[in-house]
Formats: sequence, C-alpha cells, structure tokens
Amino acid sequence: MAGDRFRTRGQPAAVDAVTAMLAGGMPHAILLAGPSGVGKGTLAEDIAAGLLCRAEDRSVRPCRECRGCRALEHGNHPDLHRLGPAGAGLVIPIGGRDERGVRDLVRDLALLPVEGGARVAIVTAADRMTEDAQSAFLKTLEEPPANTVLILTASDEERLLPTIRSRTSRIRLGQVARPDVEQILVDAGLVDAPMAARLARLSAGRPGDAVSLARVPESLAIRGEVGRTLIDLAGATRADRLRIGRDLLARAGELTAAVRRAADAGTSGSVAGTRPGRGRKAAAPPAADPDAGPAVARVPAAERRAAALTLVAIWRDVARDLALVSLDEHAAVRQMDLLDDLEAATGRLSPAFAAAQLRRLDVAGERLEGNVSPELVIDALALGWAA
Repeated sequence: MAGDRFRTRGQPAAVDAVTAMLAGGMPHAILLAGPSGVGKGTLAEDIAAGLLCRAEDRSVRPCRECRGCRALEHGNHPDLHRLGPAGAGLVIPIGGRDERGVRDLVRDLALLPVEGGARVAIVTAADRMTEDAQSAFLKTLEEPPANTVLILTASDEERLLPTIRSRTSRIRLGQVARPDVEQILVDAGLVDAPMAARLARLSAGRPGDAVSLARVPESLAIRGEVGRTLIDLAGATRADRLRIGRDLLARAGELTAAVRRAADAGTSGSVAGTRPGRGRKAAAPPAADPDAGPAVARVPAAERRAAALTLVAIWRDVARDLALVSLDEHAAVRQMDLLDDLEAATGRLSPAFAAAQLRRLDVAGERLEGNVSPELVIDALALGWAA
C-alpha cells in the first residue's frame, strides 16, 4: 500500500492524490499548500522519492530500497535540487554573486540529469520568493525542462503570483487529527504516550511542530515559563513590559536555536539555563537590554526574526487560551499546565482583551514576515499588552 511506502502521515487525501499522479502521469509542477508543520515538506520528499525511484514496477515506487531511493535517503541524489529561504529576511531571492536564488536553480535544471531519468526540484516556502524571483521562476514553470518536476510548498499561497498558482497542480494539506499526531510521535520513538498526547494538544494539528518540541525535552518548560511571564506581563509597568519583552525574545531565541540544532542532529537537543518549576521571570542574557544595540547586532538578523516568530506563536497561544477560558471552554485550552494562571488572569482582564490582542498578534506576524525590526515588533506588542 502507498501508506507503507510514504512517510507522510495524517494526510490520506493528499497521499491518495500523489499516488494517482505517480501512477497516471505526474504534472510538471505541484503546489503543496497548507499551514506550517502539517507535512508539506515530508510529502514533497515522498513525491521526489516516487519520481527518482528506479524500481521497475512503477506501482511500488518509492520502493525505499533501490540506489535512487538510498541516495535520496542519504541526501545526496544528484538529480534532486533544493531551494529555500535564507538571509536576514528569510526570503528566496532572484540570486546573484553572493546568494543562491532562483537563477541558480534554473541554471541547475538546464543541465542534463546525472542518472538519466527524472529530475526534481523542491522549492521550500515558495511563498517567500521575492516578486523578482517569482517573475524569474515563471518562465521555468511555463517551459519546464524535459522530465523535470517542480514541487513548491507554501504556507500562504496568496503571496504567490496568480500566474504561478495557475500553472501548478495544487494539493491542499490541512491540520492533522490529534490521534495521528500522537501516533507519529510514538512510532518515531520520541516520547511515550502521555507526553505524545500533551504535545499533540499543544501543536494544534501540526506534527512538524510536535516533533520539534519532542526533540528538545526542555521545550515544554521554556514554553510554560514564557507563557506564565506573558500572563503576568499584562499587569506590569510600561518600563517593565519593554524589559521583559526583550527577555522573552532572548529566551525564545534559545528555544529556536535548540530546536534547530536538534533537527540538524536528528536527536534530542538541550537548552542551557533551563529552569524547572514555575519561574516567573525569563532569563536575561546580554541582548535583553533595550539599549544594548551592539549586543543585539551580534545576533544574525535571520535568527532574531526566527526568535520573534517563535515568541509571537507562543504569545498567540496564550491569548487564544485566555479567550477560551473567558468563554468557559476549558477543554479546548492547549497549554493545560497554565490553566490556573489563565483562570486567575481572566478575573482581572476585560472580556475583550484576548480578542483585541489576537488581532494585534496577527498583524505582528505579518510584519515579521516583512522586513520590520523584530525588536520593534516585540516592543510594540509588549507595550500594548496591558490590562
């Protein structure tokens, strides 16, 4: 069965669509669209495996045993080309002397396949292509090289040019059911069943996020620490909110770096300085001081932006859970270990607080996807997070 050969889990409709394409003729370009962490990257790898597999019987591709499958497994197949966001703005540029971009991919695809069969390009987060890069990529979509399949993934497909979307076959991936997320974690041997249930609740149907958290055992403690600090932040003075906001940004940076290291290593990571228990204050490394410009500047811009996105995601969960508790929807709360703190907070916050903050957090996320300073975005959120 296809489900036995594919690594994608919890997306039966998408897997069925890909299986039919592999059997009946693959389109030259596919757009895998859906929220982050739901399996778009895994499905892209499955498609590439099916196309580059050398098994004579097409019905069993990917076989996971042939030379092509093994090369793909080890990340060194010469006919698989990749492109993804990079640099301070986490974008895919058109390309130039000092940065890999769309022009480099197009040049690679103009060469003959090394193995003499199919050639595959995976463009991760294609919605992060600049407008110039999308325009440059469009000609390749219109006239793709022979035996080449382009696989694009996008969390926000509306950011792609209509002409790009119209030239791709779209497969939509949605959030994964909680039991499926739990099974993914248990089958991977990352956590036991009780912890898998906790992570599945917290990740909200995004197995990629659940796996990332599972690989860093301290992640839940850090998220709890940041969440409690955010709940208390609403009652802090203006100056304290600015200071604590920068503290939390630094802490989120530690979590983001640990998750990245664990993903690169494929094993459990660790975060230095994690404190167990119900600590109310985040760590205060040198970059936490709002006036510490030189210290902040030493952290690469891409890492600062990634840290801010992590913090905003946690912040959004806190605001969402506050809204649910105020509506007496306790069973839907994601971070149950914060329930007592959330209940206490709803007694001192206005009923409209959470809804207003969720709107502000959505705007903050959009600004971070642009080129706004991460520190300014967090400062604005902290100042507006007032009871």
